[in-house]
Amino acid sequence: MSWLKSGFELSFRIRPVGLALAVLYAVACWGARHFSVDQFFLPAGIRVAALLLCPPRLWPYLILGEYAYFAQLRYPMIEEYGMSWVILGSACLMPAVALIIHLHRKAMGSISESWLLSVAASAALIASALKLGLSHALWPVPPSMPFYTNAALFVLGDYIAILTVAPLALLWIRRHGGYDWSAWRLRPTIVALCALCALSILIATAGARDDSARAILQLLMTLPVIALTCLHGWRGAAVGVPLMNMILSVTMPSTGLPGSFDQTTFFTQQIIAITGTTLLALGSRITHQYHQYTPAQVQEPQATMLSRSAHLASEMDLRERALGLRRVADEIEAALDETLKLLRTHGQEGPAIDLLRTFSSRSRKFRELTSMVYPTELEHAGLYVALRAGGLSEAWEDSHRVVRPVLQGDPCQLGIGLQLAAYRVLAESMSLLLKEERGQIQLRARCGRWGRHKGILITVAMLDRSSTLAPATVGLAIDRLSARTQAYSGSVDCRGNRIRIVMRDAPREMLDDSVKPLAVTPVDMPAKY
Repeated sequence: MSWLKSGFELSFRIRPVGLALAVLYAVACWGARHFSVDQFFLPAGIRVAALLLCPPRLWPYLILGEYAYFAQLRYPMIEEYGMSWVILGSACLMPAVALIIHLHRKAMGSISESWLLSVAASAALIASALKLGLSHALWPVPPSMPFYTNAALFVLGDYIAILTVAPLALLWIRRHGGYDWSAWRLRPTIVALCALCALSILIATAGARDDSARAILQLLMTLPVIALTCLHGWRGAAVGVPLMNMILSVTMPSTGLPGSFDQTTFFTQQIIAITGTTLLALGSRITHQYHQYTPAQVQEPQATMLSRSAHLASEMDLRERALGLRRVADEIEAALDETLKLLRTHGQEGPAIDLLRTFSSRSRKFRELTSMVYPTELEHAGLYVALRAGGLSEAWEDSHRVVRPVLQGDPCQLGIGLQLAAYRVLAESMSLLLKEERGQIQLRARCGRWGRHKGILITVAMLDRSSTLAPATVGLAIDRLSARTQAYSGSVDCRGNRIRIVMRDAPREMLDDSVKPLAVTPVDMPAKY
């Protein structure tokens, strides 16, 4: 409690930038008031926009600027309305709206921009309630206009003004959001903006003579704004709604005084307020859904390329191992030749022939297994030769369950990566059916071109057309084959007695342009395959 004796010290820093901000805010509100009426009160929008743009440490300067603005405006009104109303009515609005913005700070960090509607509605209601409540409580003579009529006028005027200025402030805040503004130079956007300008000219000319025509033209302005919202999400609404509200205010018949009122425009403004709210909410939702979909759309080609690179890296590793095994086999054969020569030199012809016969069968088996590690024949003669001449063909023949494969087309027109992936998929699918199913199996493969894409269609089927693959086999096929097929823009389809696999060698420029690969289904292929 020593501070009771010694006292305490308060210190604060006055920033020149803050003072300049206070002056700028006061001038902006003073200038906006000259273009405002009660049913479109721009200072309310500037108040919310300033609080959104400035960090909380600068809010005291905004309060100071609002006090300065009200001081020059209301000082002459002291005798008519009383000192209490001038002081309290000037001191409450900015802190109340600042509290609303502060309560929405957490929501402002979200991806969606729908919180702006909550800020606009809350600020309009609270500010209008304070203005009307203090005027009815502190004025010597209460306002002549009924309370509810005045409240509707003030709330609508503040709300529309906030929807006019605050979205532009939000655009500035989100200017580094990675948005491509070049889309606004496209023809549909230019047409919508030109239509909005044309309607404003018609309202200013034809609407000045006919109130009904003016109301119809004002309602027609929502169509270009809807188009901008559908084209650009919340940014389209953030540009279109303020433009629409500004055109309404400029073309509204007015006496130039804040209390000026136009009944026809007031009814239109109610519809426009509902439309603007709906468009901002719709635009926010469109942008939110776009952000959820776009990362997957953009990242899918990159993931496809990375998957292909991973598979190729794995294949190159297997290639090195296969070459190492072949070098070992060559060295063993060279040592065997020396051994055979030595045996024959010493007259051991019988043991030499037995050794040669035994080693030849083992060597052939070793090379077949080596070819299954990596099919080197594929690099020189293509996929089909690797299937016929490698260890896979021997393994299938030894099972006595695989009929002669039907291989069509030229696989050499496909990339090495796709041929290797097709080789692995063929081996895995045949192995799966040999282990999990009973009966004869037939393999069909067809290479060709479909549109811009080269690809291969593989069908591994039970020879008995009345048979059906077991659910466990279907699940294993999808689990084991999907990774490689999806890496090459393909799909796996299990129907009836067969497994159908489509793999495509998509052009590189499509992947570089981040175009989502189209899912190729077996329906795209000839029915006989």
